[in-house]
Amino acid sequence: MLKKTQRLDFLAALSGLMIAMQARANGELSHLLGNGVQAALVSFGSGLIIIAVIAAFSPAIKEGARNLRGAVARKEIPTWTLFAGALGGSFVAVQTHIVPLIGVAIYSVASIAGQTAASLVVDRIGLTGGGKKHITPRRIAAAFFTVFAVFISVFDRIDASNLSLFAVVMGCVAGAIVGVQRALNGQINEHSKNSLATTWLNFATGLTFLSCLLVFTTLGGDNLGKFPTSPWWVYLGGAIGILYIAFASTIVQEIGVLAFTLFTTGGQLIGSLLIDVIAPTNGNIVSWYLVSGILMTYLGVVIGGQSRLFKR
Repeated sequence: MLKKTQRLDFLAALSGLMIAMQARANGELSHLLGNGVQAALVSFGSGLIIIAVIAAFSPAIKEGARNLRGAVARKEIPTWTLFAGALGGSFVAVQTHIVPLIGVAIYSVASIAGQTAASLVVDRIGLTGGGKKHITPRRIAAAFFTVFAVFISVFDRIDASNLSLFAVVMGCVAGAIVGVQRALNGQINEHSKNSLATTWLNFATGLTFLSCLLVFTTLGGDNLGKFPTSPWWVYLGGAIGILYIAFASTIVQEIGVLAFTLFTTGGQLIGSLLIDVIAPTNGNIVSWYLVSGILMTYLGVVIGGQSRLFKR
């Protein structure tokens, strides 16, 4: 029988698989609708409905919201920090556009590279709220290693269309966006003292941002797509996001941020590879370059960690 720590490690890896599944669902919905912003809005909207229902019956979430309002009133946290959800909305909007073009696996590699690189800047300027942090040579090497892994992953596509390569770059940008968002959420969570209250705020501001963006793009000439009746799983993006957050808020407290990040990354990369093998998007083919890039990406994340992971 598995020990408690082993079960939690498995659940952390399962959380990473959820990230890959969410990207696949949102990407497929975007492909069917022909409108990435509309797909992102559906994902955020469904997620907000779920978290709002939970919040209605959760005194802890309501208390978290009151804590946050008090912190803003006392000017303990900058008001602009509360709009971190807009970054989340941007991330999902980019995700829904590019996953149909490059597949879940390459997208995962690119986004993780972007997150790793962005974490250097975020920690250096102290955006997480805990003050500026020293950037070690190990973390710099990890950032370069993961970025190089992106190049290896798409090496066989160098002669492909510029659109695909641009999508890979945008995948890195999406990762950088979510890296900054997580740092801001760290500040928000520090004052709300409830991760689901922080999540509710993210979904609310993200949905508002995406609604404005959809209106702007529609006025710019984009047409809204008709909602497909099948496959049913394309509408699970928001629900998967809520499950991931629920898992994360529980598991992180038990195994720590570092271990959670490493196991989640492993689950995301392996899951995205399996998804592209079983249900590829737009005829994407899994090559040995991609497999090598995935292995290098995970190795880069491990390099950026600390040896205490193996002392638990």
